[in-house]
Formats: sequence, structure tokens, C-alpha cells
Amino acid sequence: MLRLVFRRIVGLLATLGVASTLVFTAMEVLPSDPAALMLGTEARPDTLKALRHEMGLDQPVMLRYVGWAFGLVQGDFGISHTYHVPVLSLIAERLPVSLPLAVCSLWLAVIIGIPAGVLAAARHGKASDHGVRFLAQLALALPNFWLAMLLVFMFAITWHWLPAGGFPGWRSGFGAVRSLILPAIALALPQAAILARVMRSALLETMDDSFITAARARGLSGSDVLIRHAVPNALIPVLSIMGLQFSFLLAGTIIIENVFYLPGLGRLIFQSVTQRDLPVVTGATMLLITSVIAVSFLVDLAALMLDPRLRRRA
Repeated sequence: MLRLVFRRIVGLLATLGVASTLVFTAMEVLPSDPAALMLGTEARPDTLKALRHEMGLDQPVMLRYVGWAFGLVQGDFGISHTYHVPVLSLIAERLPVSLPLAVCSLWLAVIIGIPAGVLAAARHGKASDHGVRFLAQLALALPNFWLAMLLVFMFAITWHWLPAGGFPGWRSGFGAVRSLILPAIALALPQAAILARVMRSALLETMDDSFITAARARGLSGSDVLIRHAVPNALIPVLSIMGLQFSFLLAGTIIIENVFYLPGLGRLIFQSVTQRDLPVVTGATMLLITSVIAVSFLVDLAALMLDPRLRRRA
């Protein structure tokens, strides 16, 4: 077990190294010059040269990458070219919006998707099953930004139940919660559809296992077999999907936060891309990549703890 965990940690670090190289390279191949973009097209050559030297853009690429990577390890994400403050402080200001939004979205996806998947599997081949599959396919087909605009039109413009956008801050109490309801629903519905389909498939596969046949032979009712034996075993692959979904929701707020004008991490990344603020883009991107890898690692460990068959294979 410890040997397997050590191998996973080594793989995690190697993945982070490759990801950092790809992110840095992607920023380097962009055609525009950050210094020229900041000063404008009419900047004097000596001023442009001084700014490039101040930003370290006149150094060799490899030297800049090594300095940037060591800074990441030490928690130094650099200084924003636009806001002239540490990138880490900008990210810390935006996470209190994006992180609760991702958590609420995942919670909604779980309470909608898993019961729907169980219902579809329990009523396999019947109207309930076909209805859940149709709704799941529809939720996956609709773009979340279009769904967000539809929710705004219905609940904010037509019925005036919820705010159309903005974030008043957590000091406003319930007002902050109300401003996250529509974005959370827009993010959660496609993920709930994925969970429903995965749960249905995993549960149908589990129902054919020998221990389910043995449970039925002992005289257990259909509901007892489903809830006590089939569902817990079918949740193991769903757990892996949920871990990936949380990372996706944290990174997938870029479009939704711009639709609802939320001052979160996704909107910060979008603004930094348009402003060519490379330290913010690379720092926030590496933070999201690290969260995806870390959550995947924790989900793998949880699956090993829950499923003895995986431990035996390992």
C-alpha cells in the first residue's frame, strides 16, 4: 500500500513538472509582447527596453522558466502586470467566490444525479428510465452559458426571484447566497447528468454480480438488495467522477462567472487573458492544475480504502 502511494506521489510530481513546462511554453509562444501591450504602440524604444528588463523578459527562456518554477514551489506566483500586486493575493481575494460556488454546484449535482441514476437503474427499461436518460442527454447537450442566460431570463427578469448577477460580498449574508444560486444551478445540471448516467451504468453492472444473487437467495427484498448492497458498491466509480467534477467545476467557472459578473477566479483568468497579464494567467492555471491532480490523488486513495479488490490488484 505504501509503495503504491509513493508511486502515485512520484507520478503526481512528474505530472506537475510536465504541466508547468506546457503552461510556460504556451505563454511564451503567444505573439504579443507584454511590455509593448502595457505601454502601447507609441512607446519609446528605451522605455520599452527598460520595462522588458524590469519584467525579466530580456533573460533567456530557460532561465526565466527555472526562476518561475522555483517561485511556484516557494509560493511566489509573481507580480501582476496589471494590478501591480502579488498574484497570490489576487487569487486569495477571488477564491472565496469560486470555491463556494464549486462546492455548491457539486452538492447540487450529487443530490440530483445520484438519486436519478438509482431511479433509472431500479426502473430499467421502463418510462422512468427513459425519462432520466432523456433529461440527462438534454442537460449534456445544452451549453451551460445558454442555460445560465435562460435561468436569468426566467428567475431574474421574468419572476424577479433571484438577482441577475453581481456579488454583494459575504458580509451581506443571505444576499451573497442568493447571488450564487443561479450560477450553481447552471454549473450543476450538466454534472448531475453525468453522475446520473455513470450511477445508472455502475448500478446495472453491479446488479449482475454474484453477491447480489446471493443476497436475493437469502430472501432480501428488492429495495434492501438495492440500497444495502448494490448502491454502496456502485458508488466507487461515481466517487472518482465526483473528484474530477469538483476540479472541473472550479476551473469551469470562467464562462459562468462572466455571465453573472461574479468576481471569482474564473473572471480573473478571463480578464488577465484579455489584458495579457501572464503572471496571473500562469499562476491561476497552475493552481487549477494542481487542484485537479491533488483531488485525483485523494480520490484514488479513497477508492483504495473503500474497495479491497483494488488493494489486491495494487
